[in-house]
Amino acid sequence: MKIVVDSHIPHIQGKIEPRAEVLYLEPGDITRAAVKDADALIVRTRTRCDAALLDGSRVRFIGSATIGTDHIDLDYCASQGITVRNAPGCNAPAVAQWVYCAIHAWMRTHNIPSPAGLTLGVVGVGHIGSIVARWGRVLGFNVLLNDPPRENGDGSCDDIFEPLETLQRRCDIITFHTPITREGPWPTWHLCDKRFLDGLVQCRLILDAARGAIADNAALLQWHGDVALDCWENEPDISRELLEKCIVATPHIAGYSAEGKQRGTAMMLEALNDFYHWDIPVPTIAAPATGAHDVTLEGIAASYDILADTTALKTTPTAFESLRNHYLHRPEYQ
Repeated sequence: MKIVVDSHIPHIQGKIEPRAEVLYLEPGDITRAAVKDADALIVRTRTRCDAALLDGSRVRFIGSATIGTDHIDLDYCASQGITVRNAPGCNAPAVAQWVYCAIHAWMRTHNIPSPAGLTLGVVGVGHIGSIVARWGRVLGFNVLLNDPPRENGDGSCDDIFEPLETLQRRCDIITFHTPITREGPWPTWHLCDKRFLDGLVQCRLILDAARGAIADNAALLQWHGDVALDCWENEPDISRELLEKCIVATPHIAGYSAEGKQRGTAMMLEALNDFYHWDIPVPTIAAPATGAHDVTLEGIAASYDILADTTALKTTPTAFESLRNHYLHRPEYQ
């Protein structure tokens, strides 16, 4: 048995080898030829798993050590009998940490002393958005939620949701935490576009730490307000003009905490055990995936120097991929 693994996934080397031959490759080297004789892949978002990569291979399992699956053609995989597993929520506390570090930096820039009187809109209330919303309430923000799929779900959710138009009217800050979708009743591709931005009444800060194409980057560049971005259109060849406009700008590393990476790898090992009926030891992660419960804005800001990451990207924007691949995984806020 042969398994191809993205070499930038931490804490996994040596774990699978007793059960299979493992080939660790750079994302760019995970090609059709490289996976042709592989039985399984363990990847990140940089590997597009579709017919172009997989046709003619013997791959029957794909694990993505990330929360999203938009880099995987799920319909194709289903048609080929390929099982897909991801790591939902593995980095949720880290992304919430990024959000509030960015908001804190913005507040200091504009001499805003406290969250009192500020309304925060959270678009997408899954693993990440729910932590962002919970922390926001504890910190003293007025929090409004928007998530049509959950609002129209099975009724098991107790949250109160608002139409997007309400967030446009009432929010001072809006942060996006949705998957990227183009089809269905609630597509999120360019959800934050010129029309959305033109409809904002008092919003002063937009954040996107979800997927780059949720926000139309050209429209953000023309918008009058402040922007904090971790995810960009056309990564790694991002807009230099938008980069300069951003008050916070990082190279798609919002979720790159040490604990988040450990959770992602642990979830991949669990998925392999389940699929192949193995008993690979799975490490226990001490920090809860639901995030800290007692939070302060100053405490969160002190846990992560987000402006250092911003300076690094603005100084050398051509190093986007290198900054991401060689990022020193920070500790989550505890």
